[in-house]
Amino acid sequence: MKEIGRRIQNIALLQGAMVKCIAVVLSGCGVYDGTEIHEASAVLVHLSRAGAKVQMFAPNVDQMHVVNHCEGKPTAEKRNVLQESARIARGDVSDLTKLDITAFDALVIPGGFGVAKNLSDWAVKGKEYTVQPQVEELIKGFHGVGKPLAMCCISPVLAARALPGCEITVGQDKECERWPYAQTATAMTELGCKHVNKNVGEVHIDVKNKLVTTSAFMCNAPIHEVFDGVGVMVTELLKLA
Repeated sequence: MKEIGRRIQNIALLQGAMVKCIAVVLSGCGVYDGTEIHEASAVLVHLSRAGAKVQMFAPNVDQMHVVNHCEGKPTAEKRNVLQESARIARGDVSDLTKLDITAFDALVIPGGFGVAKNLSDWAVKGKEYTVQPQVEELIKGFHGVGKPLAMCCISPVLAARALPGCEITVGQDKECERWPYAQTATAMTELGCKHVNKNVGEVHIDVKNKLVTTSAFMCNAPIHEVFDGVGVMVTELLKLA
């Protein structure tokens, strides 16, 4: 009986060791000034379905600005990125300064204009942009210890700056109704990255850098196609973790 008990304990320990701990970095709440909510939800659903343990983080800073999402126009209001991210996290979100890389197996950053406004200044400076120091240090930190990263929509621009020469996808490089932001792909190439054209349900895996990217809402696609593409990204990330 004691031997059986030990075996059961060992199995439980092995199962616990197999659970992946994933850090998810948010940039607010809402496509025009924060995290794209559907992308964040898709990431969380697919991670949950895979049995991963998730902790969400966000920088405790003011947003670049607040956008009225009915009109698509900025307002005079001020909001905090961490407090807004708590809306997506159902209150369970921590200050980015508390993220301990040693406690996690991988990092995910969903898209949304918050990436380009609050995690970087891509939205206002284009190719002359910088990444928020905390965020850049985090990406380099995960990369430096060989832990994988996943980014979707516009968030691969963070990797483009933090990991020069990396391989990414933000979708397609020919602008059309389905791909209205294709110029981003061109900009990534001009920055020295290798951009790989992929459809919304596909990902690109930069094996050398353990970086998984997908276009998500860089494509004017139905929400279920974006959801499925994010699912592929999560699946491939967990294989690397």
